[in-house]
Amino acid sequence: MEAATEIPVVDPGSADGIFSLVWLVIALPLAGAAVLLLGGRFTDRWGHLLGTAMPIGSFVISVLMFLQLMDRGEEERQVVQELYDWINVGSLDVGMDFLYDPLSALFLLLITGVGSLIHIYSIGYMSHDPRRRRFFGYLNLFVAAMLMLVLSENYLGLFLGWEGVGLASYLLIGFWQHKPSAAAAAKKAFVINRVGDMGMAAAIFLAFTLFHSTSFREISAQAGGASEGYMTAFGLLLLVGACGKSAQFPLQAWLLDAMEGPTPVSALIHAATMVTAGVYLIVRSNFVFERAPDAQTVVIVVAVISILWGAVIGCAKDDIKKALAGSTMSQIGYMMLGAGLGTAGYAFAIFHLLTHGFFKANMFLGAGSVMHGMDDDVDMRHYGLLRKAMPITFGTFLVGYLAIIGIPPFAGFWSKDKIIEVALGHSLLVGACALVGAGVTAFYMTRLLLMTFFSQKRWQKDVHPHESPAVMTFPLIALAVLSAAGGILLLGNWILHWLEPVVGPEAHPELPLPIWAITATTLVIVVIGVAVAVVLYQRREVPAVAPTDVSFATRAARNELYGNEINEGLVVGPGRRLVAGLFVFDRSGADGTFMGGGAAVKGIGTVLRRVQTGYVRSYALSILGGVVVVALAMLAVNL
Repeated sequence: MEAATEIPVVDPGSADGIFSLVWLVIALPLAGAAVLLLGGRFTDRWGHLLGTAMPIGSFVISVLMFLQLMDRGEEERQVVQELYDWINVGSLDVGMDFLYDPLSALFLLLITGVGSLIHIYSIGYMSHDPRRRRFFGYLNLFVAAMLMLVLSENYLGLFLGWEGVGLASYLLIGFWQHKPSAAAAAKKAFVINRVGDMGMAAAIFLAFTLFHSTSFREISAQAGGASEGYMTAFGLLLLVGACGKSAQFPLQAWLLDAMEGPTPVSALIHAATMVTAGVYLIVRSNFVFERAPDAQTVVIVVAVISILWGAVIGCAKDDIKKALAGSTMSQIGYMMLGAGLGTAGYAFAIFHLLTHGFFKANMFLGAGSVMHGMDDDVDMRHYGLLRKAMPITFGTFLVGYLAIIGIPPFAGFWSKDKIIEVALGHSLLVGACALVGAGVTAFYMTRLLLMTFFSQKRWQKDVHPHESPAVMTFPLIALAVLSAAGGILLLGNWILHWLEPVVGPEAHPELPLPIWAITATTLVIVVIGVAVAVVLYQRREVPAVAPTDVSFATRAARNELYGNEINEGLVVGPGRRLVAGLFVFDRSGADGTFMGGGAAVKGIGTVLRRVQTGYVRSYALSILGGVVVVALAMLAVNL
């Protein structure tokens, strides 16, 4: 197995010119969050405008830095900005340092670009919400935390952004906390992510123990001297963290509940920020996984399960946002699969991450536009024939649909098909599972499209579908263009060459079939998935209420393959019983031991207190009795 290229050490002070503004990319949305969350009602009238301007400013700086980075030679495309010493205790020396390289450059464009469009969309979507200013403050905080995550030069700084993303997601998912379901979903996401964070924290401790550093550059330089067992443990702990943030099996249960937040939050989490963090972590840590083949294998297994698990869930959900959430789990699985395939797939994993950011943000915001026109109804069984009432939403959503199912020349065709090719070169079984996932994706996305924009009109009474305002349709159009043209990144293998300084040269696995045959097979499977959905949901009447007399497989898919029940049985239930037992032990054992002495002294004091009557004659009688006792004792001794 060919090891990934080490990240070269860049001399301090190289962050000159436009690169000296790397810190400002994070500082702008962070300052926006501070102003909006601490400024009070004074900022209500213009807070949404400030909140939108901050990520746009970061996007402009990111574009300028990207263009400047492109002008540099391949060996000079890593820039380190050292701000100050963050932690300096004993042998632990961690700086607040930023690493700007081809990988972080792409993430900056995605986070700030798509994030800015989501902010613009939110101006219209949240226009009637009395807490809109606070919402934009949380959005700014989310973007700033994600930027910190992808720009940090060390695992500890990455973890700071990692936890910031977790906090912001909690605040945004539970933004409408007056709804018990939203409050519960926020807590669920927060708790499950803490499970993943324990793995991430343990990985950082192990890194410091092994390498006496948390710096990517230093660990990369020393990784060759570590044993495979230690690197495997390091990689598996990183994977635990990645599964939590990216909602991969077995830590995926929070993802669909997170749809309780406002729809722009769903787009931000699923397309540009939180769920992409795990993929970034695996690819950034390529120097770990290239030296831990067993950990790479586990990544592949987790990815394949997630691809199929999320796809099955998407087939049975009638809630339009939850169907898209199941799709996200599946598509992130493709990215994790690419990352698990090593140097043959790292670049394609990032490529699919970018294209997915375009078309999934497009479709989530499109779903929000549908909800806007349908009085916030999320049940697709109450939709139907909306393409005439909402032509812009339909047109842009159609582009996203064609991209995600992989129809040429739309973006998903170029990115997802490349991962399928590499998977087939690695293993026929893994490649076959990826092909099945593509067919199921075509089925459930066609089902969603037909139930929403085609079939029969099933609108509820007093519902009057209408197109969204321009402030909401403009981001849809921009994202549709990116969804259609995103494949341009593969022209001349540009993205492969661009990421080579970070992940190493691309490996070329031996394919079982010519590329054209794999492409043709994939398209045939996709067409079959589309055809099955057309037969079931276009040519037949769709009932307004989901039938209850269904197969076990359908019930399982509706219940998310019983993921919540599995967690309840394996983790939550035993954990609750353990805590209850510890509580009893603490009250009767620990507290009894340490408080028993005090209780005994108190009891003795209670008895002795009864002797203190306050009467002089009683005390005189006691003294007389004492004298008699002493005299008798002395007589007994003398005799």
